[in-house]
Amino acid sequence: MNNQRLLFLMCRPTHFGVLYAINPWMNPLDWQRHETVLAEQAQRQWADLRGALLARGATIELVPAVERLPDLVFAANAAVVLDGKALLARFRHPERQAEEPHFRAMFHALKARGVVHAVQDMPDGMVLEGAGDCVFDHTRNLFWMGFGPRSHAAARRLVGDTFGVEAVALELVDPRFYHMDTALCPLPGGEVLYVPGAFTAAGRATIAERVGKDWRIEIGEGDAGKLAANAVCLDGTLVMSACSERLRAELAERGYRVAIVPLGAFLRSGGSAFCLTLRLDRRSGASAQPELRCQSSGTASASSR
Repeated sequence: MNNQRLLFLMCRPTHFGVLYAINPWMNPLDWQRHETVLAEQAQRQWADLRGALLARGATIELVPAVERLPDLVFAANAAVVLDGKALLARFRHPERQAEEPHFRAMFHALKARGVVHAVQDMPDGMVLEGAGDCVFDHTRNLFWMGFGPRSHAAARRLVGDTFGVEAVALELVDPRFYHMDTALCPLPGGEVLYVPGAFTAAGRATIAERVGKDWRIEIGEGDAGKLAANAVCLDGTLVMSACSERLRAELAERGYRVAIVPLGAFLRSGGSAFCLTLRLDRRSGASAQPELRCQSSGTASASSR
């Protein structure tokens, strides 16, 4: 697999809706009042996101949608995938546990076709909700792993043993940012976009130890409330549902382009662009200069894209 192949897993929102509440974004009664309009909106917005990825050279594999499993659309939660290995998710909430056999069947089908070469189940009693709580940082060759609201801290060792790279576990403490992918996004040039208030003081200190000051981009409350951290990174383009002019200008200064694809229907379920996709071709191996990896006091300038 080539890291430039841009191979994603997605699931059509055929049965998407807010049918239950397992995070603060979800309001089933409000969804029901506007169900027809919102369901049509979800279809259009998902198609726009898929189109944005295809226009940038992506290939997309589709998980079959399943009735009464509205959150199957959030493919990022299917598994952690790196170097052709897939560690299948196990979900905390019963409402999502029924997704597990469908994701398992999909990955075994992908294995049969050679898209991945290994598929591994989570051990009994351990919860890890896929790439939603295990975000890969290619620059530092590590996973940023969230725990607390959904995933178990003990999964850190399993991730490290499975993929042969470090997993840095950070506790999530704001219920709005229940998965790591809602609160932190490593950018291709080495910067880390993150929501400071989503983490404990110890977590913020760990980020500062791993990411130099000039490489940390703090997301303000307005952008955080629109899940700006939940972006899909395609080299120098960041596909996001929303982005303030301030954040857009800061990203532009660092050489990034922002592609806005509104995803308001999915925000009602606490998801956005990253949640709706799972990168299948990701490979390990740091590509940036060594000083980017673990320096908290370095002042290197952003590389050009």
